[in-house]
Amino acid sequence: MINHHPPLNDEPPPVNPDHPTVEPQLHIIEHEYSVEVIRKSVHLVSLSIPIVYYFVDKPMALTLVIPLMTVFLVIDLARYYNQSVEHFVHKYFGFMMRKREIDKKRKTLNGATYVLIAATICVLIFPKIITITSFSILIISDITSALVGRRFGKHRFIAKSLEGSSAFFFSAIIVVALTPKIEYHFAEYLIGVAAALVGTIAEALPADIDDNLSIPLSVGASLWLLYYLFLPALNVYKLG
Repeated sequence: MINHHPPLNDEPPPVNPDHPTVEPQLHIIEHEYSVEVIRKSVHLVSLSIPIVYYFVDKPMALTLVIPLMTVFLVIDLARYYNQSVEHFVHKYFGFMMRKREIDKKRKTLNGATYVLIAATICVLIFPKIITITSFSILIISDITSALVGRRFGKHRFIAKSLEGSSAFFFSAIIVVALTPKIEYHFAEYLIGVAAALVGTIAEALPADIDDNLSIPLSVGASLWLLYYLFLPALNVYKLG
């Protein structure tokens, strides 16, 4: 019997090899995974945001990201009310969009728009060093979690898979190791690991808020709080 329970990490339903429809379903699963790879490859382009932000100040970063966010937001909302815009979006990007992103009743924004909204909020409220770390975790660890979880996820962890969440956490630790620090104290790396754990839990929660928002905001807030509590002498605004 085929399992009809919701799959982990939004995977297609698992397939029973003895079921007569195994070949069509395997094709669907492979197609879905291929689409996810394409989707996450596009998502990887967003890594340019923290990279560029490292070299520019906050006003310049906002000058770049706010217009881009506004364009994406307007188009994203317009597709629900204008057939021409809807046709254009679905023709060129529809194959990458999730079901919830094309639900006309919920009118949910797509992931790219949420990424740009998150970037704008992070640049506005967080010190640069925290924005760079939290946003890099969003991009790298979310991609790693999705690809590992969809391919290997078998054990549940909150609302996602243990395999996907583990991939998120360990890739986030690598990001913490590579991103800039204030004084490169060992405690800064421990703080980063703690924030990575918070981000892992935020990504796995079955919350209504899109994880492109919840991940960088939870990681950023955790980093800022932990710096304040355990390394108050360090200037978190050293980079801007």
